[in-house]
Amino acid sequence: MKKITVFLIAFCLQHSVFSQTINITNNSKNERKDAVVSIEWKEILAKFPKLDMADFKVIDSESKKEVPFQLEYKGEKDVQSLLLQVSVGEKATVQLVLEKGKPTAVEPKTFARFVPERLDDFAWENDKIAFRTYGKAIEGTKGDAYGLDVWVKRTDKLVINTRYKGEKYHIDNGDGMDYYHVGHTLGAGNIAPIVGDSIIYPKNFHRWKVLDNGPLRTSFVLEYDEWLVNGMKTTVSKKFSIDAGSQMNKIEIDFKFEGKNELPVVIGIIKRPEMGAILLDEKEGTTAYWEPQHGEDGTTGVGIILTSPVTKTTITKEQILTHTTYKKGEPFVYYMGAAWDKGGEIKDSGKWFSYLKTYKNQQKSMLKVKIQ
Repeated sequence: MKKITVFLIAFCLQHSVFSQTINITNNSKNERKDAVVSIEWKEILAKFPKLDMADFKVIDSESKKEVPFQLEYKGEKDVQSLLLQVSVGEKATVQLVLEKGKPTAVEPKTFARFVPERLDDFAWENDKIAFRTYGKAIEGTKGDAYGLDVWVKRTDKLVINTRYKGEKYHIDNGDGMDYYHVGHTLGAGNIAPIVGDSIIYPKNFHRWKVLDNGPLRTSFVLEYDEWLVNGMKTTVSKKFSIDAGSQMNKIEIDFKFEGKNELPVVIGIIKRPEMGAILLDEKEGTTAYWEPQHGEDGTTGVGIILTSPVTKTTITKEQILTHTTYKKGEPFVYYMGAAWDKGGEIKDSGKWFSYLKTYKNQQKSMLKVKIQ
C-alpha cells in the first residue's frame, strides 16, 4: 500500500495540474474558430505562482489535447502576455488547465521582416494572407508606392522568404502571388492626413522594430520621417499586429504635430477602373471593396474597420476614402485586411462583407477569460 501511495505522489508531481483553470467563454451567437486570446502575464503569475515559464503546457480539459500558445513580449525584456489559440462554439465555454511539462513546439503561423534586398520593403503574413509596405530606398524610383500592398495566398504555409528568393512572385506558382496595384495611393487601407481635398502623404517608412514574431501573433512598429501638413511639422508611427487565423490587421496610429489638437485624416482603398462591389457603412465604421476580377489572377477583397467616428466617406476616381479625425492624447485604432477568392474560403463580395460584419461584432463582444 505504501509503495502505491509513493508512486501516485511521484506521478502527480511529474504530471502536476495547477489548482486553477482558465475558462474562455464566447457569449456571442457566432462560433470563434482559431481565435487568439491574450491574458496578461502578471495575472497568470498571480494565479499560478509556481509556474515555470520554460516548463508548462496548456491542455484542453475536454479533448485532453495541447493548446497552442505564445509568450508575448511586446518589445520588452520580460513576458507581457500569454497568447492562446482556441476555438469556442457559440454561447460556449472552453476550459483549459496548465500542466507541468515541455510543450509541443507550435508551427509558426505569423511572420514579418525588413527586406533590404528589395529596396527596404517590410513584409508580413499569417496563415491566411500577406502584406507589404515600402521603405525609403524605393522613393524616387519607378516602383515607388505609398500605400499598403496585398500578397494573396492559397496556402497556410509562410511564403514571404520563398517569394523574395524566387523573385517571380507576380506569377502564381501554386501558393498565391502579388498582383495587387498600389502606386501613389493609400493602397489597401493606409492612413494619411488630408487638407481640403488633398491627401498629404508621409512617403515611406524609415525606421522599423519587430516587437514579437510569432508563432501566433506578430507585431511591429514603422516610423516615418517628419513632413509638413498644412505648414505643421508632423510625424507618425504605426504599430501593426497580425494574428494567426485572421484576415485582418490591427493598426495603432500615433501622430505627433504642432499646434492644433485634431488632425483630419483619411484611410483609403485604391479603386480599379472597372466596376467592383463597394460597402459603405459609416455607422459601423466599415468600408469594403470587392475588386473586379483581374483576369486569371482572380479577385481581391479589401476592408477597413474604424473604431473612431466616421466623418464622411468619399469616392474619387482612384480611391475610396473614409474620413475621420485623429485627436491628441486619445488612442487611434483601426483594422485593415484582405481576402482572395482563390484562397478557398471567401469567394465573393457577399462573403467578404459578411466576414467584416462578423469581425466587427467580435470586437464588440470579445471572448471572456476567467481564471478560477
